[in-house]
Amino acid sequence: QVQLVESGGGLVQPGGSLRLSCTASGNIFNINNMGWYHQAPGKQRELVAIVDSAGSTNVADSVKGRFTISRDNAKNTMVLQMGSLKPEDSGVYFCHVDRLQLWASEDVLNDQYDVWGQGTQVTVSS
Repeated sequence: QVQLVESGGGLVQPGGSLRLSCTASGNIFNINNMGWYHQAPGKQRELVAIVDSAGSTNVADSVKGRFTISRDNAKNTMVLQMGSLKPEDSGVYFCHVDRLQLWASEDVLNDQYDVWGQGTQVTVSS
């Protein structure tokens, strides 16, 4: 089984920056798309940014020019660099993987789908 662990959330003033990290642990062979989702209080979870295994990225219009997503395949880590933060960016940020392959044994791979981290809280407030 794989685990996704997020870190880097916290309290920041409007206009400030935060760096969120997500690390996948386990006997991983390959990870497809990795993404960050934002869930504001009382609202549905929404995709913020996504990066594929080749490093191609896509970010939501609401954060374009302010947030950057990247990943390090060798470390199974993904980073969301958040800048020019606004109060509406507050909420819980979740790391997500749509599909990954784990070594079950020396020559057997198992697929795991739709994996979520536990979330990290971001609060933008003065």
